[in-house]
Amino acid sequence: MKIRKNFMEGLEQKVFIHENKKEELFLIAIPSIEWSYLFTYEDDDIQENIFQSLKRRVSEEKAGVIASRILQWTREM
Repeated sequence: MKIRKNFMEGLEQKVFIHENKKEELFLIAIPSIEWSYLFTYEDDDIQENIFQSLKRRVSEEKAGVIASRILQWTREM
């Protein structure tokens, strides 16, 4: 599991990223906003799906930034 720090408006959020290579999936969690998301390596349009899920918890602007960061972090793994 990787823990990344996301800084938004001067606040730090911990983003937990778990990769299950055997089942080919990622589990992402941000406890401070009570949000988590699961996706597989084969899912289409991951960034948009994460964005849609996040915008239920945070503003659209923040959701867009967080979704792009999550996509970048998972691609690095």
